Amino acid sequence: MTQEDHSGEPKRIRGVVKWFDPKKGFGFILPEDGGADVLLHANVLRNFGQSSVADGAEIEVDVIETIRGQQASAVHEIVPPTGGGHGGAMPDGDLLDDIEDLELEPARIKWFDKAKGFGFANVFGSSEDVFIHIEVLRRSGLADLQAGEAICIGVREGRRGRMAVLVRSWDSVVEETEEDSE
Repeated sequence: MTQEDHSGEPKRIRGVVKWFDPKKGFGFILPEDGGADVLLHANVLRNFGQSSVADGAEIEVDVIETIRGQQASAVHEIVPPTGGGHGGAMPDGDLLDDIEDLELEPARIKWFDKAKGFGFANVFGSSEDVFIHIEVLRRSGLADLQAGEAICIGVREGRRGRMAVLVRSWDSVVEETEEDSE
């Protein structure tokens, strides 16, 4: 973006993700105080450490006015949406208790199909696949995963094997670890 593309200082707003498509590389935010939709580009999201964001997630961003309208220039916070409901083998309720205290394991996405609502990851150093349901992804604030993407997951043993109950982007976990060590 060049100096001519925008003017003025960024303003911070809160809103809700209307939709985000990782394949297209952009989506839109509905500002909390009304007004025109705000463009959310994949590069801005990546600078925050995520490759996607779930529809309905609350988001806090800096917005700049451009000749094409309002665009997010920085992401400050994402709060995953609550509720939802997608079919498939969602982890049992008791597997989802106290997930924030789980030790995260580094993993890489084997494959994930958003239309089917699930996929699998490989934990580093293990040959066993870990099942990832789209609702776990959505509750974690993500909308999609790409094959080969590095992530960190909290895993519990389910009836059919290992299941992710928490998914974090690799960059966000690395950033949190760096902040904790300071």
